[in-house]
Amino acid sequence: MKHVLITGGNKGIGFETTKLFLDSGFKVTVIARDFSGMEPMDNCFFFEFDLTNINEIKDTVRQLDDVDILINNAGIMNTFSYDNYPSIKKDEILKINLEAPIELMNCVAKTMIKNKSGRIVNNASIAGQIGHPDIWYGVTKAGLINATKSYARQLGQYGIVVNAIAASPVETDMMKNIPEIRKQNFLKSVHSGRFATPVEIAKTILWLATESPAYINGSCIDINDGAFPR
Repeated sequence: MKHVLITGGNKGIGFETTKLFLDSGFKVTVIARDFSGMEPMDNCFFFEFDLTNINEIKDTVRQLDDVDILINNAGIMNTFSYDNYPSIKKDEILKINLEAPIELMNCVAKTMIKNKSGRIVNNASIAGQIGHPDIWYGVTKAGLINATKSYARQLGQYGIVVNAIAASPVETDMMKNIPEIRKQNFLKSVHSGRFATPVEIAKTILWLATESPAYINGSCIDINDGAFPR
């Protein structure tokens, strides 16, 4: 049974992703800061950990079974303006959205190289492609897209596939950080007139982690219903 590690797999997109992997017969370990309200699930293991503790990630991964698939899903977004951004919040978002995913890729790559197989999917954002009012959110997501391409280049020769997704706004708790006028303007820009659902994003993550052709490597899959056509 293949082992999947999902960060932030306890809610929103991450929780839908967790359920899809379990339904598909995988063993899943979820890393999150808080599992309040989570019910036990067969073949799913909860590991309480704060991803801002970058220096402890290596020891954390060592406590887990070998990881066949890594889903870097955990992320945060703030509502601070670019010219009034608290340093502590900047450090936090850099660690959770960018430094932790990179360190996790470093850690799981060792086993994947040994096994000559493995898949990594990074949950980025359209914000990393077009900018964002939360300046550091956009910066971290752009960095994660770049890191995806860099790690695919480094690890592809070992049979490891590394991709990212870049979704536009999704119906999750993060929506509360988006002003109503921005929501309405966005809805005018998409074909369907609605936001993405978490399960739509989760299905894309599952496909990239399992069934997508290996020749799709180092790519960032847009999920925005025409909001950012390329």
